[in-house]
Amino acid sequence: MKYGLTILLLLLLSCAAQAIETCQRTVYLTLDSGNMVSAEKIAGILQRHHILATFFVTNKPTYRGDHTLDDSWRDYWLARVKEGHQFGSHTWRHGYFRGDLKDGTVLYVTATGHREHFNQAALCEELQHVNRRFTELTHHPMSHLWRAPGGHVTPRTNEFAQSCGFSSAVGWAKAGFLGDELPSERYPNSLLLKRALEHIQNGDILMMHLGIQSRHDPFVNVLEPLIEGLEAKGFCFKPLTEQP
Repeated sequence: MKYGLTILLLLLLSCAAQAIETCQRTVYLTLDSGNMVSAEKIAGILQRHHILATFFVTNKPTYRGDHTLDDSWRDYWLARVKEGHQFGSHTWRHGYFRGDLKDGTVLYVTATGHREHFNQAALCEELQHVNRRFTELTHHPMSHLWRAPGGHVTPRTNEFAQSCGFSSAVGWAKAGFLGDELPSERYPNSLLLKRALEHIQNGDILMMHLGIQSRHDPFVNVLEPLIEGLEAKGFCFKPLTEQP
């Protein structure tokens, strides 16, 4: 009996060692809300591959006619929390930070084109509103991570965000821009997949959306081949909080 247990233990240790050896490089998958049309399919792929991602959440309209942080999405977010994913703010209204102004504020332009001058309190509220609503839905607080829509940040934007407990805005690597928001007629999935597999490097942050209304051939259709291709090259996927 003891001999059998010893053999089993050695086998388990061997498997663990092999897993460590095959994980030669690391990438970090991040997912911005988008219109959520691919959200369930993406969740299933992540589950199958035991991947933990970082979701950047905003209250955008979805393909169902509701909004990302409405009660109707509670079950979706609860399921992702239980799976162990990370979550960060992507601003409440998904507006764009367009510049630091002479009056000490930040120019914020909403999706409808409305221009606002954000002082520190206003910017913090735009980020924290997401966190409060997400916590109401899931009873799980978000991380200190956040991402600016479009990746557009200014020095003052980061300064204001850090004053209320957020990190500097999280961007993505050049090769980590997976291109799921580009027109599929000019950037077919086969091209995006090939480009990603050729150029993604160790430590890269990858970025895609949970659905893009304007793309006719959703990138989610090649997400699994991308994951499998990267894993075959020795990459492992980790959440951003495990970033060195």
